[in-house]
Amino acid sequence: MKILAYILAGLFILFGALFIIASFGAAFNPPWFFIGAILVAVGLVLVWLGVRQKSASAGENVTLKIDLPGNTTLDKLQCQNCGGALTTDNVKLVAGAPVVSCPYCNTSYQLSEEPKW
Repeated sequence: MKILAYILAGLFILFGALFIIASFGAAFNPPWFFIGAILVAVGLVLVWLGVRQKSASAGENVTLKIDLPGNTTLDKLQCQNCGGALTTDNVKLVAGAPVVSCPYCNTSYQLSEEPKW
């Protein structure tokens, strides 16, 4: 939608400028000048609307759903430093990596998956 607004704005401004230039021919032609001014104004309004329009990726939340195979059990999360119980509210994604912040000892560390064997 933003690209369409810019293309239309360019066309309106181009034709508006042509009308304004043509109005200053052998004799000044006021109707062509006003038509050109209106076209340029409409083009500038379209540019303003295109700039104000938010992009689709700004401020979106991404939810990732994982389908785990078989019977899966969850282990309790405990702080590596003090052993305090942690909840999912204590886990945040920072730069794409899960980071745990302990509310008891204020320690922050990145979660890593250890092999089970």
